Amino acid sequence: MLLSVRAWLLGGLVWLVTFSAQAAECPDWPEERLTRESQALAEHVEYWDIAYHQEGVALIDDVLYDQAVEHLANWQRCLGAEPEHHPLTRVTRSSGTLEHPAAQRGLNKADDDGVRRFTSRRENLWIQPKVDGVAITLRYADGELVEAVSRGDGERGQDWTSRIRQLPAVPNTLPEPVSAVLQGELYWRLNQHVQSRSPSSGARGAVAGAMAQSSPTEATLERIGLFVWGWPDGPTEMAARLSQLTALGFDSADYTYPLDDRRDAAYWRDVWFNGPLPFATDGVVIKQAERPGGTRWSSSPPAWAIAWKYPAQQALAEVRGIEFRVGRTGRVTPLVWLNPVLLEGRRISRVSLGSLERWESLGVRPGDQVAISLAGLTIPQLTEVVWHTQERSPLSAPTPQRYHLLSCFELTPGCESQLLARLSYLGEQLGMQGIGEGTWQSLMEAGVVTQLLDWLNVEPRQLRKAYGIGEVTAASLNEQFQVARGQPFASWLSALGAPPGSEAARGDWDDLASYQREQWQAVPGVGPVRAEALVAFFSHPEVQLMARELQQAGVAGF
Repeated sequence: MLLSVRAWLLGGLVWLVTFSAQAAECPDWPEERLTRESQALAEHVEYWDIAYHQEGVALIDDVLYDQAVEHLANWQRCLGAEPEHHPLTRVTRSSGTLEHPAAQRGLNKADDDGVRRFTSRRENLWIQPKVDGVAITLRYADGELVEAVSRGDGERGQDWTSRIRQLPAVPNTLPEPVSAVLQGELYWRLNQHVQSRSPSSGARGAVAGAMAQSSPTEATLERIGLFVWGWPDGPTEMAARLSQLTALGFDSADYTYPLDDRRDAAYWRDVWFNGPLPFATDGVVIKQAERPGGTRWSSSPPAWAIAWKYPAQQALAEVRGIEFRVGRTGRVTPLVWLNPVLLEGRRISRVSLGSLERWESLGVRPGDQVAISLAGLTIPQLTEVVWHTQERSPLSAPTPQRYHLLSCFELTPGCESQLLARLSYLGEQLGMQGIGEGTWQSLMEAGVVTQLLDWLNVEPRQLRKAYGIGEVTAASLNEQFQVARGQPFASWLSALGAPPGSEAARGDWDDLASYQREQWQAVPGVGPVRAEALVAFFSHPEVQLMARELQQAGVAGF
């Protein structure tokens, strides 16, 4: 007749949508819904593109944007179609695009193993920070800047020539009358920026915003720097390229180093992740010194360079379900269950929203995509809802007024979570070794413990009814229960849930139960509110019943 706690734990996820933990797999949805969700996500991405490329406003963090686009591409493949998203090439309000003199190439991304494979098979490798900014191609003829093209789609980009000529960081005339095609990154100047401490700098959006403004201020233009990371038609040898770039006034050599046994890719990646730089970065780029001439390049990723991104400090996660957990004191906490994601090497599958009010304000439902980060690099937190699923699941949250400091001392419908929390806390306060939430859950499911103090008189043979508890474990549990009887009176008061302040009062149970509000307020650290709570606790019928049970069991102080 008693509710199964395991059934409650499954039912407590008010709605559960079945998804794969692997982002590359297809959602378990009917085709009609997948089509509808894909179309809605495509509209979101287009909206973000327009705001970023035309207005210079980043409505979503770059890392989350990249993951959203990958998500969309996967959904489209699940529908049997080729991914359709192409980032807009239009960045400023002016019209006109230009063809790149050498294609702006994307990079394949590698993990630790991929980096080891790449570096073990090649020689004469160099490394640079992967500057987080806006890519640009510059063309000089006889030392004069004649063309500047935004990355666009890699083959064609926006004509930025007039705007680039306004940037103090980009020379309109080189010190030598050379003709060259240079590729680089426009970045937002930062002072002693440490990427590991400030991963969300908004630097890329700041540059895009400045480039989209019709009349940016001189101070804004001065905040934009240039890092030249490529010279497609330059000298073949990296050392020669860097030397000549230095002579032309560019600082590429300051952030480009050869790899060797003493200072390998991991060394530089750590240095640039944890050390101060004048720009934001999102990883490192490892490249061979020799590469094909620029006329043979295409916009597809090259085989002679890879990107090794920094550990993700923010991830896009899909909501599997919502659980409303009632704690020991009656506080209702919404827990969001996620398709697992990895952050800083940790597998995150659940995050707390803290309060019902926050859940209501976010409107989180199963199927929503949310941003997850690590507060202080340790505590998972949900920072925002990136987009809502089109199919909204109705949820019914517990009524907060039902739960409080004096509710759920017994296993009745709706009290499973709070009683489980009470038992776990009781075990901690009474020093029970090896008895945690899982043990109490098993005892509740077996009907062995249905009230806070049922364990006092339970026999080993009854304990063995619970799942996972054999003869040896039952004997160990019984021993811990017997030891708990001898714990001090103050520990017992805390274990029963007495409000703070009771441990500072003098007397046994009968003495404290007779205290009036004024007497409690005379106890150090007890004010009017806490005094009221203490009077309510000691006069509560269920608490008094437990006190008599403890008195009969011979527990000191009762």
